[in-house]
Amino acid sequence: QVQLVESGGGLVQAGGSLRLSCAASGVISRTNTMGWYRQVPGKQRELVAEITSAGSTNYASSVKGRFTSSRDNAKNTVYLQMNSLKPEDTAVYYCYANVATIGFPYGNDYWGQGTQVTVSS
Repeated sequence: QVQLVESGGGLVQAGGSLRLSCAASGVISRTNTMGWYRQVPGKQRELVAEITSAGSTNYASSVKGRFTSSRDNAKNTVYLQMNSLKPEDTAVYYCYANVATIGFPYGNDYWGQGTQVTVSS
């Protein structure tokens, strides 16, 4: 019943920027930790960034200093600002959120549909 919808992916040249958005919808009691994973063919999905409900963040070493995650709790939305993009950032990016509902009063994990980010050199 909870749906996460992503937007903002696309094609960008190396050194460019993109901003991803992910909004959770449904009958939501509370949105806990939200974040971003990415995946390329043949590799495991890796954590890119996460942000708690209080705004504390954690980043993968490969993106630290270039990517910034933020959130708008009133809109149940998480963002990923990606600057200084590199070809190795090319992947499908998935957002996730731990969301509390009447059925899961302490939270359950949900995933977005994924959005393609392609960085050309």
